[in-house]
Amino acid sequence: MNRGIHTTITARLTQAPGSGTASEIQALYEAAYRETPFVRVLDAATLPEVKNVARTNFAEIALRVDSRTGRLILLSAIDNLVKGTAGQAVQAINLRLGWPETEGLL
Repeated sequence: MNRGIHTTITARLTQAPGSGTASEIQALYEAAYRETPFVRVLDAATLPEVKNVARTNFAEIALRVDSRTGRLILLSAIDNLVKGTAGQAVQAINLRLGWPETEGLL
């Protein structure tokens, strides 16, 4: 890995995982990030990779449900220079000044 941050985050589910749990949570994440230009919620067969976000302002997110432990597993990847610092600053100033969020970043 040249540069980037790959994270694994776990959370305890408040209800016992059922047959539709993963797809329901997937749908929630897709809805939450639908209008967000720099977040890609990946499908159930794909994992985030730093090589896909290197030198960009994008973040990739994927999720899995571990029915054995009742945990949600969130995986993400970002470029630590662009999304982590400089790109995030540009994105924030764009929003603050009322410019398109993607200005100077695509």
